[in-house]
Amino acid sequence: MFLDLETATDYRRGLFNAIVAPRPIGWISTLDRAGRANLAPFSHFNLVSTAPPVLIFSCNAAADRPEKDTVANVRATGEFVANLATWDLREAMNKTSLNLPPGVDEFEFAGLEKLPSMKVAPPRVAASPAHLECRLLRIVEIEPTRSGETHSSVVFGSIVAVHLDDEYVDAQGRFDVARALPLTRLGGAQYATVGELVEMPRPSPPHP
Repeated sequence: MFLDLETATDYRRGLFNAIVAPRPIGWISTLDRAGRANLAPFSHFNLVSTAPPVLIFSCNAAADRPEKDTVANVRATGEFVANLATWDLREAMNKTSLNLPPGVDEFEFAGLEKLPSMKVAPPRVAASPAHLECRLLRIVEIEPTRSGETHSSVVFGSIVAVHLDDEYVDAQGRFDVARALPLTRLGGAQYATVGELVEMPRPSPPHP
């Protein structure tokens, strides 16, 4: 199969999600200007730098409002929290993906307890073993270039604080990924978590 994306019009957009997989899920909590909480998952999410620590998530245009609540809230307040979605929290995460009316608290809808953050205002998901408190760096707008495409907003956030559940930190101070079982997104409605883990140190350069 070969697709020339400059001319093809009948390909399935979900193809990319199946190829670029697995992808971590950014479970993003925000507050609107009135202080109402919002929680939504984004599978176009990743870490882009560790020094300085920066992450991104991308949000497509909303069908029923000027933009999705998460992006609107980040624009308004400049703050958000990325909560680690885990295998055990998959059903709750899925509930928060619903397109609920503005102002509805997804924490309450999904039966999730809140925890206060330390340096930003949005709350954290209490059941999550890791949280990244973030302040907005910038939002990059990606405009559609062809019919059928949608506008996307890519949010860059500076990580200003980290919370880790001590039960998931090993004796060397590392976060225990195998125990946490982070939830990942595949193609379509498929999800997965970590499988077999192997240690592969970077090879040494060859001797001259």
